[in-house]
Amino acid sequence: MRMLRSARLFLLALLVAAVPLAVCPAPAHAAVFISVGFAPPVLPVYVQPLCPEPGLMWTPGYWAYGPDGYYWVPGAWVPAPYAGALWTPGYWGWSAGLYMWHPGYWGAHVGYYGGVNYGFGYMGIGFVGGIWRGGVFAYNTAVMRVNTTVIRNVYVDRTIVERNTIVNNSHVAYNGGPGGINHPPTAQERSYMNERRTAATSLQTQHAQAAMRDHNAYAKVNGGHPSQLASARPLQAEHQTAPASRPMNQARPQQQTRQQERSRPASQSRPQRQAQPAERSKPESKPR
Repeated sequence: MRMLRSARLFLLALLVAAVPLAVCPAPAHAAVFISVGFAPPVLPVYVQPLCPEPGLMWTPGYWAYGPDGYYWVPGAWVPAPYAGALWTPGYWGWSAGLYMWHPGYWGAHVGYYGGVNYGFGYMGIGFVGGIWRGGVFAYNTAVMRVNTTVIRNVYVDRTIVERNTIVNNSHVAYNGGPGGINHPPTAQERSYMNERRTAATSLQTQHAQAAMRDHNAYAKVNGGHPSQLASARPLQAEHQTAPASRPMNQARPQQQTRQQERSRPASQSRPQRQAQPAERSKPESKPR
């Protein structure tokens, strides 16, 4: 009997792991949702790295689900895709016995994210980490850590923080279900959910994919305590280090020297005309 029960549990675990995706009718910005049969780990506590320059938005870390279970995507500063853009973080929501992932998005307002208190401005309701003022983002240093020697657009507003905070001392990472956060969307959050949305940027997608490939990011390896909780540098700075752009810049001087060599025979005397066929044959022999 014990062996039969163990076999059943094993097959159930394989079924949950092998079928994590469920395609559901949804808007164009989120056509695929991930559903899992067990809850994500608790949210780890960490220190937000300093924002090094203006125009960066904080995207909190979260538990995602991959081939080997839940893995942690570190929090990061990312460039705002456009002036006025605000990030609504994704969240896990319990429904019909499953935990479904609702992906984050960019929009004019921060919508509903399950009441999950991610900290650093995302206290459960809306966003209190800053506001846009005339195309420039101002940071509320009551909850955001920024380099004030570089960033001058700062203010302090603790009242709005207290008014929009959902206390989550147990650091639960999901809404609804057993032990989950009990916060249905407010009327304002519902209205924001119907606004135009923009999906995560390519930098955010690359960031999440890198975390999925990191063996140590998975909860079954780190026991729910990831070693890298937040990215020390903004995502833009991390992806600018790729050397792909350097050969393109170096090719320009070579093209200029070839053009100069071709132009020399036209400006010199007749004896130089004999060397023209040999010089013209060089580029013809190279593959284009």
